[in-house]
Amino acid sequence: MFAKRQSALAAAAGAPPTGRGLKLDFKPVGALLKKPPVAVGAAGLLLLGTVALFLTVLGDPRAGTPSARVALKREAPVAPPAPSGLEAFSMGGFGAWQGLSGAPVDPATGAAGGDALITLPDGASVAGGSAIAAPPQPAQPLVAAPIAGLSQPGPQGFLPVIASDGRVPAQAYARPFRPNGKPTVALIVGGLGLNAVTTRAAIERLPADVTLSFVPYAEGLQGWINLARAQGHEVMIEIPMEPTGYPNTDPGPYTLLNNATPDDVQAKMAWLLGRATGYFGVTNYLGDRFVTSDTGMSAFLGILRQRGIAFLDDGSARRRPGAWARASADSIIDETQTPAAIIGALNMLEATAKSRGAALGTGFAYPVTVEAAARWTAGLDARGLQLAPASAMTQRPGR
Repeated sequence: MFAKRQSALAAAAGAPPTGRGLKLDFKPVGALLKKPPVAVGAAGLLLLGTVALFLTVLGDPRAGTPSARVALKREAPVAPPAPSGLEAFSMGGFGAWQGLSGAPVDPATGAAGGDALITLPDGASVAGGSAIAAPPQPAQPLVAAPIAGLSQPGPQGFLPVIASDGRVPAQAYARPFRPNGKPTVALIVGGLGLNAVTTRAAIERLPADVTLSFVPYAEGLQGWINLARAQGHEVMIEIPMEPTGYPNTDPGPYTLLNNATPDDVQAKMAWLLGRATGYFGVTNYLGDRFVTSDTGMSAFLGILRQRGIAFLDDGSARRRPGAWARASADSIIDETQTPAAIIGALNMLEATAKSRGAALGTGFAYPVTVEAAARWTAGLDARGLQLAPASAMTQRPGR
């Protein structure tokens, strides 16, 4: 029995095993696909499947690439610090700004665009735009006001007086000046105190030898004067005077009128002069009609003489002597408020100084005036002139 069993195993050795698994027969499927309608349908399904797979994998350009999610925390915005007068002026944020380009102001941005080429008297050129160059180095501060002995209480504030030892405000509050032998040129920039941006720009941007003139109606007037003197500027107060066309053109409630009596002038001057201390002189604001009044002008100049105050006018009162010291401007530099016109007027002022030895100009604190004056003064020394404070242009009556 064992021999028969071995022979059976040996016969089966090396032959493939006969499995009992499931056998797939694809013959019926092949026969079915050979039928044309079925073949077309199957091909369509295969195509649709292929397209769907293609769109799924390749339709997203980021498919198959690594991805990550990060939780971001947005920091709370920090409010920028308030700009200084110089910064605000440089940014063109002031609505009345005119750049040296002379281009119209963009109402959307408040800034003028473009550049202008400014020709100076020596033939040099300066490219100007809305950007302001670096400010000059701060000058030595002037003595803080009030100086002892130069004021007394008045009905509206402290009034300037001549000290018992003979000191006068016209000298004590003036910026010291030492001539170097060159022709001298001086500039007064007025209308300050009403707009904080332009006032700070003039104080910070203009060199200390430029005299600054303040409006008596300005709020915080004493603070502005203190700041200007701390930057080395001597200062003046503007006296509103009756112009042609009054009252349609009205300089304010304390305007000196053409038909005023000496008492009227005295009362208004007490208010105007008592607004602050630290000024060496006064100048007129408008006033082409008031200066024709012998009675009014005599009272006005007499008060200044008694109190030791200088009077520097814009040229409209040139023939009126008086006050403790006097000077009249040779020109107004910004009657036409364009860069070209202002630079032209400043060039003429230089020519006057070189021909006569000295010249005085005056202008208003328009942004374009401040910008042009800052650039113009920067090259005066190289052009053979010396910038002087306006007080250096005054003369005592009879001298």
